[in-house]
Amino acid sequence: MEAVRIVEGEVRELIRLRGLDPLRQSAEVRRLVEAAVVDYDERALLGAVPPLGALEAARRSVFDAVAGFGPLQPFLDDPTIEEIWLNAPHEVFVARNGESELTGVTLTEQQVRDLVERMLKSSGRRLDLSSPFVDAALPDGSRLHVVIPDVTRRHWAVNIRKFVVKASRLEHLVELGSLSPQAARFLAGAVAGGLNILVSGATQAGKTTMLNCLGASIGSRERVVTVEEIFELQLPLRDVVGLQCRQPNLEGTGEIPLRRLVKEALRMRPDRLVVGEVREAESLDMLIALNSGLPGMCTIHANSAQDAITKLCTLPLLAGANISSAFVVPTVAACIDLVVHCTRQPNGRRQVSEILALGQRVENGVIETSTVFALEPDGVLRPGATGLPAVEKFARAGIDVALLLEAA
Repeated sequence: MEAVRIVEGEVRELIRLRGLDPLRQSAEVRRLVEAAVVDYDERALLGAVPPLGALEAARRSVFDAVAGFGPLQPFLDDPTIEEIWLNAPHEVFVARNGESELTGVTLTEQQVRDLVERMLKSSGRRLDLSSPFVDAALPDGSRLHVVIPDVTRRHWAVNIRKFVVKASRLEHLVELGSLSPQAARFLAGAVAGGLNILVSGATQAGKTTMLNCLGASIGSRERVVTVEEIFELQLPLRDVVGLQCRQPNLEGTGEIPLRRLVKEALRMRPDRLVVGEVREAESLDMLIALNSGLPGMCTIHANSAQDAITKLCTLPLLAGANISSAFVVPTVAACIDLVVHCTRQPNGRRQVSEILALGQRVENGVIETSTVFALEPDGVLRPGATGLPAVEKFARAGIDVALLLEAA
């Protein structure tokens, strides 16, 4: 390890002298590492410095240290790992196939701080005593969340949720067994018909992946505006504008919340609005936007499709005392057409467990709903024997919804 540290120090000095940015000029840094390792190995043969050992392992270790994220980089490169988190410098966990593992990696407090600082460098976001939480995106699309003391008891709590691309279209979800072919055809028709879709589920249930796959079914000539806390959506469309929130500056000003972005998005001539997730009062602005005739989609944390509707009827009340259930509940009934509920099985497998349709009728503050698809005991998503959802929207798009829901 001493030999690797010597090479790492030499490479860092070369990077400084040449004014390179390791994150943006990785190819040049890789060439520097290669040359430094070869040079060091030649000196080691003469006995001038400690032996380096396996050259390939040394190259990888040095490059990860100067241009990657050090000891965490192998976990970020491993496609089987979904999430990485640190409870303490000596407690580094990973999640693989939905199950957590304690790794053998041990860091120092300073290494954790240096790694977080490097991760935040490209995001432009900050972390200090006045702002002890931070959400940011890594260059590869992974999501970083950090909390520091005294909000945490002693150590920095770091969580990296990797952006593992296993599906980008509804067809891919069918191949993975997360969705039945018939349900995929129905959802593709629902997107084409301009239905407003709410994707619900627990953490790590696959909501963002489902939203990406639904977005891939949007027409190629439509202009899409996405609104997110941090950039996560990656829609394979030609006309997409992505907006993300901004945290306040050191003076406590300059913050741009999700509510503001939803309003700004409406001034950008969207044909479709996609909100990454609604958590608070921004749900009201989204409902008002959808109530204007603009098709849209979003996600929400919930335990079931029915709970998602209840939650969406409650969150807008956070916007102020002048907002009442008498306004919100009928608005939700008029705006949202479908709820797609995603679940994660104990073995880590993600699956759509229910597709619920909302009706226009509200009785005693409860919105009429019908099950379009439900997960049967045999694990297959099959159509329910209820009414047809949003028939007029399907008809305007020239789609026969009854045909889509006929038994396969």
